[in-house]
Amino acid sequence: MIFWLSYFVFNIVRWGSYFDDYWYSLKSNLVEFPIHIIVIYINVYYLIPKFILRKKYRTYVFLLLLMLIMVYLVRTGLNYLLVTKDIWPEAEDPAKFMELNHIIAVVLGELYVIGFVSAIKLVLDWAIEKRRNEDLAKLQMSTELKYLRTQIQPHFFFNTLNNLYALTLKKSDNAPRLVIKLSNMMQYILYEVKSSKASLLKEIGHINNFIDIERLRFDDKVDSEMDITGNIEDVIVPPLLFLSFVENCFKHGMKENDNLRINMSFDISNNGYLEFTLVNSFNPKKTQDDSIGIGNENAKRRLKLLFSNNYILDSKIEGENYKLFLKIPV
Repeated sequence: MIFWLSYFVFNIVRWGSYFDDYWYSLKSNLVEFPIHIIVIYINVYYLIPKFILRKKYRTYVFLLLLMLIMVYLVRTGLNYLLVTKDIWPEAEDPAKFMELNHIIAVVLGELYVIGFVSAIKLVLDWAIEKRRNEDLAKLQMSTELKYLRTQIQPHFFFNTLNNLYALTLKKSDNAPRLVIKLSNMMQYILYEVKSSKASLLKEIGHINNFIDIERLRFDDKVDSEMDITGNIEDVIVPPLLFLSFVENCFKHGMKENDNLRINMSFDISNNGYLEFTLVNSFNPKKTQDDSIGIGNENAKRRLKLLFSNNYILDSKIEGENYKLFLKIPV
């Protein structure tokens, strides 16, 4: 209604100024605008969906031409009866009904209105549909991220409960300490991590807690070092992202008689990016024997959803070491 009222007033002023007769402009637009509106809505809500979108172009053109003929007859007749006997006042010479030049002028004028208004409507529809698709994509991504996070939690607890089971079989004094550590981690995962963002400080504490649990299981056969470069107090990262990589150190790095060596670093000195490096001793035989877990694939999928192509994940084996490098925006 706002659009049609604005367009109506604009046309009155435009043609009133042209003819220097605003009363004539008002009367002629009162006759013509209902016709414009009817034609526009027939085109937008019937002809385009039924024929253009179904690629029935010939039928569309035929019906549009038929509608334009009807518009010429009705509009010219109503103007003659209600407004003025001069059916084409803007022409230099008096025009007659059904004269070719007059038909062309009326049809072109109507096509202008149809094209102008239909274009506005289609652009608005496109913008609304684009926004709806973007909202659906965000919802889908959010849903998938939540699903991937729910995969991480039972995956981690399954491994940790196996650790606890191994300690209880040995009647180890470390079992109660592991229960406390596990309780702390459960509190963090179940109650503190509720959004798609987490403090890097808490994530590092979570990783250290996990390594302590593994130390209890493997009788301190774990040598772990961590380097931090830059101020990490306000750094926000995806929750539980680094855990899957650290878990793999224990899954594929433990050897029967040797200690597991883990060196990791967090560096945020590179202009808004966090660089995570992880190097651990590597057991090729154990990798061949073990089935592939969900951790790494889960992490890759999360990175793709969260950062599109704005991240780097690279891993390689060098001798008896496995090296992983991750760079993400923060």
